[in-house]
Amino acid sequence: MSASEQGASALPARSLLERFRRIREMSAVLCEPLSAEDMVVQAAAHASPAKWHLAHTTWFFETFVLERHEAAFSPFADEFRVLFNSYYKQVGAQHPRPQRGVLTRPDVETVMAYRRAIDQRVCELVESTDECTRGAIGELIELGLHHEQQHQELLLMDVKLLLSMNPLAPAYRSGGGSSAPTREARPARWVSFDGGMVEVGHSGEGFAYDNEEPRHRRFLEAFELSDRLVTNGEFAAFIDDGGYERAELWLDAGWTCARANGWSCPAYWRREGDAWLEYKLDGLGGLETERPVCHLSFYEANAFARWAEARLPTEFEWERACAGLEIEGNFVEQDHLHPVAAGEEPGIRQAYGDVWEWTRSAYEPYPGYASAPGAIGEYNGKFMCNQQVLRGGCCVTSRSHMRATYRNFFHPDDRWQFGGIRLARSMS
Repeated sequence: MSASEQGASALPARSLLERFRRIREMSAVLCEPLSAEDMVVQAAAHASPAKWHLAHTTWFFETFVLERHEAAFSPFADEFRVLFNSYYKQVGAQHPRPQRGVLTRPDVETVMAYRRAIDQRVCELVESTDECTRGAIGELIELGLHHEQQHQELLLMDVKLLLSMNPLAPAYRSGGGSSAPTREARPARWVSFDGGMVEVGHSGEGFAYDNEEPRHRRFLEAFELSDRLVTNGEFAAFIDDGGYERAELWLDAGWTCARANGWSCPAYWRREGDAWLEYKLDGLGGLETERPVCHLSFYEANAFARWAEARLPTEFEWERACAGLEIEGNFVEQDHLHPVAAGEEPGIRQAYGDVWEWTRSAYEPYPGYASAPGAIGEYNGKFMCNQQVLRGGCCVTSRSHMRATYRNFFHPDDRWQFGGIRLARSMS
């Protein structure tokens, strides 16, 4: 567990449990538009059914909170230890990830009963412990709540992938959704930043994952960052200019990947005659050119940046530019569930929310990084290989889950997350 989590949950029992109940309830709310059939199907080997997300996040609290601290602990169901373990090798065996969709049993009602039972036991544990013990429990609960918020985001990503594969293009829900007011996208402007030594990483106050630490120094050359995200209209111009057919724009691995997968546009775009359509969580509709482009791989983002005679920022440039900004933006709380057009505020816009911004930085440990001992240490460190860092959160991220030092990471060919582009340029 991260050193910055020490004291992160030194909250009165009432405040801790209010936060626990609110975040746990949010997972159930996100599933309300889904049928039982929607909740059991797995759209791809890398995705998970909604029912599995509900069960796994509950398994996390049962395994890492109750099993460690509850007197006379007894599992809700012995078989759940395997069925709903994701990748924690030190806990024990796991049901194969690509086969989560075959788990028609336990049914949704049983999973919801599992959630209610574990929630009650966690609340009783917190209320019955002294302040010293509650501090240790609170740190684990806080980690579990951020873990649950990650899965809430994944749940919506997985649901979107699932429903988009249906030829009927059904909406996740009718009404609301991406019906944000449209704005005309003004030309992007460049914001300059001096070079020099900067500090990056988490400062040790409040919650952070261990991959955000330790705080350390980096030297940056002077650079410029675009003041807003790349739009659908701008990416459509890249397509019209043969962007997917011009090998000189692509990394070799990206070119091979795009050819192998038949990519000719972002995920969820469809061509109908001369018009582009886009599938969103509120259904299929015309492409709105002023909204930020999303559901791009790192390879596509990098190819676009080269076409635009720019590049992707490093994660350290991004943090230098955005760390001092208020964490405000289009998050899941705004209920649009899709990126919205940039506003007219000065300086860097859309730093937080809307889309996860691809960076050119490989997901590697910071100098001095050490993962926590035991199974909790498997949370981040073992994935520091062959992935890229993304920054800033997206339209299905919770605002209370976001901070300037947050390092998300995906494989460079992943497209089902809300990944988009902010351009950078060197000034030398």
